[in-house]
Amino acid sequence: MKRIFSIVLLLVGLLLAVDGSMQACTSFIVSGKATPDGRPLLFKNRDTGELNNLTVLVHGAKYDYVANINYPGKGESVWYGHNSAGFAIINTAAYNLNGKEGPSDANKDGVYMRMALEQCASLKDFENMLDTIRKPMDCDSNYGVIDAQGGCAYYETGAKGYVKFDVNDPKIAPLGYIVRTNFGYTGERSMDKGISRYSAISDICLRLAQTHGFTIENVLQIPRYLIHGLTHINLYNYEPSDDSRDVMMPFKDFIPRFQTASTVCIQGVKSGESPLLTVSWTIMGSPLASVVVPVCITPSHKLPGLITAGDDGQSQLCLWALSLKKELFPVSNGEGPDYINLAKLINKENTGILQKIKPIEKETVACGMQAVNAARQKGRFDSSMDDYYQWFDEFVAKSYSQQFPEILK
Repeated sequence: MKRIFSIVLLLVGLLLAVDGSMQACTSFIVSGKATPDGRPLLFKNRDTGELNNLTVLVHGAKYDYVANINYPGKGESVWYGHNSAGFAIINTAAYNLNGKEGPSDANKDGVYMRMALEQCASLKDFENMLDTIRKPMDCDSNYGVIDAQGGCAYYETGAKGYVKFDVNDPKIAPLGYIVRTNFGYTGERSMDKGISRYSAISDICLRLAQTHGFTIENVLQIPRYLIHGLTHINLYNYEPSDDSRDVMMPFKDFIPRFQTASTVCIQGVKSGESPLLTVSWTIMGSPLASVVVPVCITPSHKLPGLITAGDDGQSQLCLWALSLKKELFPVSNGEGPDYINLAKLINKENTGILQKIKPIEKETVACGMQAVNAARQKGRFDSSMDDYYQWFDEFVAKSYSQQFPEILK
């Protein structure tokens, strides 16, 4: 009996390892050549089983950095971020780069990204780091990287090494961008994961490329995209009249999902700008229930209080988003997380959670843009960014208390 139980556990573990549902992110990189302002973009919609996460600022061995980590955690692993040299990194699990073997420790992705933020200033530095890590690596991942020299590339990285895809190379990225979800082009293609999200994000990026639309405002609406990449079902076509009764709809493999824990669009610098002007436009918690804030490395090393560790070590904004998400996904057992209460998300009376947060976010982004643009004109971030952070904390707390009084009791 014990042996049978052990075999069952092993099989479950293997299925989870290759399923892709727990660590299955959506990402893309845009070259500065393809953005209206000449600044590269590095986007990640983070899907994970660790839904409680926060932002930290760390004094690294060589460079300071801001990064996303799980709660509780001491920061041994980070899941995206940028450093004081203007180097930024994200990843998506690939699942097919090592064939059926897979990595023995998928959490090493976070360790490798922390190492990169601590010591890398350029794509070349990152390549040197990968070259010197002892092989085989515990890795089956697409790493997305940008630097302050305009470099931007994906590295499809498996146990034995990596293959670079340069976003600045027109032969590789003719429209100036590359998309990655949960497979690598150099892997075993029969094991591809994340196909529907790949289709959806590819459609979006093609449209943005054709309309010169790779702006922060446009990109940060992507994690709220409600059209399925394979079925092309648009949930807005099923918008309920109000939220007086539950309207449950299938919600599997959209870009935003139950497993989406946070979102970032890291905006690099253009030629001649200080690397310290790199900005991580961050949505802490589910993007269906949270709002954007620009995060940078200031001289004071302060962060917005709502997205970093509070007295209990958690992000208050993430906790609010998790609380609101319970209304969106009221069925917690069985396959419940694959179904969303659409009436609570959007409805024709505009009382849905997503509809309530958008006006709040419009203000946080507009004021954030003013603060960031002022810093760019000065050539540096200063205490005015700290003033913006304080305003953000106060404004969002007040707005959430007015729109969602039940979660602030």
